[in-house]
Amino acid sequence: MASKVMFVVASASVLVALVNAVYVPAAPVYHAAPHAAPVYAKHVVAEPVYPDAHPQYTFEYAVKDDHTYDVKSQHETRDGDVVKGVYSLVEPDGSKRTVEYTADDHNGFNAVVHKEAAAHPVAYAPAPKVYAAPVIKYAPAPHY
Repeated sequence: MASKVMFVVASASVLVALVNAVYVPAAPVYHAAPHAAPVYAKHVVAEPVYPDAHPQYTFEYAVKDDHTYDVKSQHETRDGDVVKGVYSLVEPDGSKRTVEYTADDHNGFNAVVHKEAAAHPVAYAPAPKVYAAPVIKYAPAPHY
C-alpha cells in the first residue's frame, strides 16, 4: 500500500508540476468603454413674423433756433419698398443745402443735392469789449 500512496503522491506532484509548467494564466483583456458620439441639441431660431407686409409711413420735422441759428427740416414718406424724401439745412456760411432722395429695390439709393448761396445770412454778434483788469495794491499785513 505504501507503493500505492507513493504512486498517488508522485502522480499528484507530477500533475502539479505539469499544470504549473503548462498553465500560464492569460493576461486580462480590457475593452474600451462603450462611447457614443455626443448628441447636441439643435438650436432653432424662429424666423420673425412681420404682420405688416406693406409698410407705409410719413413723417416730417423742422427746427428753427434763433439762438444757435440752427435751421433744418426733413420730410419722408414710405410706401412698401419705395422711400422718398427731402431734407434741408443751413450751412455755417449761410448757404442752404437741400437733398432730395429716393430709395427702392430696383434703383437703390439716389440723392440729388441743391445748394443755394446765402439763403439765410448769418448774423454775427460783435465781439465783446475787453477791459483791463483792475490794479490791486498790496499792503503789508498788520502786526499785533
